[in-house]
Amino acid sequence: MKQFIITKKSGDKVLFDESKLRLSLEASGAEPSMIGKVVEELYLYAHDGMSTHKVYKKAYSILVKLSHRSAGRYRLKNAIMELGPTGFPFEKFVGALINHLGFETTTGQIINGKCVTHEVDVVAENSEKLIVVECKYHHQGKGKSDVKTPMYIKSRFNDIYTQWNSEGKLKGREFEGWLVTNTRFTEDAEVFGKCSGLKLLSWDYPKGNSLKNMIDESGLHPLTSLKSLTLKDKKNILEQGAVLCKEINKELLIRSNINPRKFKKILSEAHKISECFK
Repeated sequence: MKQFIITKKSGDKVLFDESKLRLSLEASGAEPSMIGKVVEELYLYAHDGMSTHKVYKKAYSILVKLSHRSAGRYRLKNAIMELGPTGFPFEKFVGALINHLGFETTTGQIINGKCVTHEVDVVAENSEKLIVVECKYHHQGKGKSDVKTPMYIKSRFNDIYTQWNSEGKLKGREFEGWLVTNTRFTEDAEVFGKCSGLKLLSWDYPKGNSLKNMIDESGLHPLTSLKSLTLKDKKNILEQGAVLCKEINKELLIRSNINPRKFKKILSEAHKISECFK
């Protein structure tokens, strides 16, 4: 197969590394034969100067024809990034993931601490545990949360814990604080999280129990995963308060001013992705 030069987001021009594409396809759960078909077809469209974004977008369009499940997982990270820019849809999405674990969840709560009041992104509780969650949403995929962020969040959660403990709200339940980001933490932040007892959750941390793992295990994929929706469509639907593929229905599409001619395609894709991950 012919080699070709791609243009990275930074503007640098490098030789296309097929192995990186194969690894990302493998991570999506695509079978070896499927990966081979995607790579083979991609080379038919490849040309020098092609942007990295276009390479992976083309690979996705090929993969979606072969497997909705693999395509949904392959595009997942970008789909999470498209939940912006306010960060509120990300909070709702995180709440839905925790709810799937057996907790009752609420978002955007104002809570009295011992010293001051706090706005908490997600509060989750069941008979054994009470969890408070802070979500840090980054618009750029390379953004990282450094150690100052968990240190600040830990002090806030300590203030809430002190108040709740004194007023008997915990009722013998375990108190847990979470800090969730759609990108990554610095190494110092991860060390502080382990040492302080603050649970950190990022795209790929902790290994085996990361945000990506939680999404895969729950089957709750963001509606921004849908190829049949334009960026404007996604924005309109997110403004209606929906965040999940399984929430997509005809009534929601009508309220979101989506072109009726697209309903069948959107509903079909949303159903297939939701069914694949049940």
